[in-house]
Amino acid sequence: MTEDKNRATAAAILPLVGGASNLTSIAHCMTRLRLGIQDRSLVQDDALKALPAVMGVVEDDTYQIVLGPGAVARVTPEFERLVEEARATAPAPAPAPDPATTSPPPPAPTPTTTPATAQSATAEGDLASQGAALKARQKARNATPFKLFLRRIANIFVPLIPALIGCGIVAGINGLLTNLGWLPSVVPALAAIAAGFMSLIAVFVGYNTAKEFGGTPILGGAVAAVIVFPGIADITAFGQKLSPGQGGVLGALAAALLAVQVEKRCRKAVPQALDVLLTPTLTVLITGLVTIFGLMYVAGEISTAIGSFANALLAHGGALAGFILGGLFLPLVMLGLHQALIPIHTTLIEQQGYTVLLPILAMAGAGQVGAAIAVYVRLPRNGPVRTTIKSALPTGFLGVGEPLIYGVSLPLGRPFITACIGGAFGGGFVGLFNQLGDTVGSTAIGPSGWALFPLVKGNHGIATTVVVYALGLAVGYLTGFLTTYFFGFTKQMLMELNTAPEPANTTKAAATPDRRTDPRTDPDSDHPEPVSTG
Repeated sequence: MTEDKNRATAAAILPLVGGASNLTSIAHCMTRLRLGIQDRSLVQDDALKALPAVMGVVEDDTYQIVLGPGAVARVTPEFERLVEEARATAPAPAPAPDPATTSPPPPAPTPTTTPATAQSATAEGDLASQGAALKARQKARNATPFKLFLRRIANIFVPLIPALIGCGIVAGINGLLTNLGWLPSVVPALAAIAAGFMSLIAVFVGYNTAKEFGGTPILGGAVAAVIVFPGIADITAFGQKLSPGQGGVLGALAAALLAVQVEKRCRKAVPQALDVLLTPTLTVLITGLVTIFGLMYVAGEISTAIGSFANALLAHGGALAGFILGGLFLPLVMLGLHQALIPIHTTLIEQQGYTVLLPILAMAGAGQVGAAIAVYVRLPRNGPVRTTIKSALPTGFLGVGEPLIYGVSLPLGRPFITACIGGAFGGGFVGLFNQLGDTVGSTAIGPSGWALFPLVKGNHGIATTVVVYALGLAVGYLTGFLTTYFFGFTKQMLMELNTAPEPANTTKAAATPDRRTDPRTDPDSDHPEPVSTG
């Protein structure tokens, strides 16, 4: 039954994106189906947003359809199967008609518009135009070379998130069983399952890096494997013995990037007859030597510095640091700069078993949820806004914040600022406990909100860590609600947004269009990358 539902969702989406022939790529992340579109004019945005399974759409480097965690991983394979079937049965393209012998089509009839229809169109068009302008400005800001590079770095790590989540939860279960003294014979097996992926994560990073930057993926994995090889402990570099895993994911990233460049140069210089022998050999040899006698040491020092800085920052100024990080995370997302944090999170998880930054950044989603509830309360007569909030709140609590951000707070303006304030206070609360010695971290990246509870881990018992994180969410919810309720609207905004619609058959309705805004028009307009603040 569930499989039929997922296939039905995929079948509903396919014609609305122009069919199989209009797709150049298909992928998915934690919450979104990401499509490469050939002809953008064939995509029916409004019809897609109206589908029950679709939470919103985002146009960035790919066309992204927000389906939510879990659902996207089930719908995507069905969507890919439908695309393959459509392409396999597609007829050969017909020859193009001769313009000289083809008569032009008759002109389309001019649609008639009643005053009531014009009023409705105007009312629903205000926020649509705002969303379109926001989208255009944001897309231009996110097209800089630096941000495009950060996006490619994110593409390396995003495919690793499911394994990080799965292994993180297994590690949490293993820790709980260890503390309780239960099932001692199972504990070693769970430890192996949880730690196996992390011990080889450098290889996966190297593989994905080479794939993303145009090299041979297996060569990227091969040079990264040098970093985790146990025999590396017998080698001395910079006057000290190397250790397996030294440099971690940063070393693997650098090694694979170097391997791509070496491989590309070899392809140009090596004779074609010898390419299959010399290019992979030279790529692995040159990059391997540079990695062993340079990159591992340098990346190891950088990784150690990142861990030390993060711990010192929260230990000595946790409340202030948490306040700043929690408050600025949503603007960082708007600028596309949050992607630079993904390698840092992964490095901290690799070093310490958890990242202390993610629970603080997750408070931004709590502030957004609190702000959305306040908007719901303050606009009792604005049905479209309240409908959007009601449909998006459940996923907001689970950490998917895009529909609320881009459908409610950001187009309204002030509620976005007050949502950031809620995130700041929630982050400051969690940061304060880090400063007091109760570290709160996450064993994986990706989830947020309530979905992060199974992954929280700290330096004290699980109960203490869960309570601190839960209280941080509560602070974010409450602060976001209160600041939005009291400061999120001007009197003029309340008058315009909270006015009951007039009857469509009145003279006034026909003469004076209703200028109320309607966030339904763009529930997820211009998000540059999955916001796991949501």
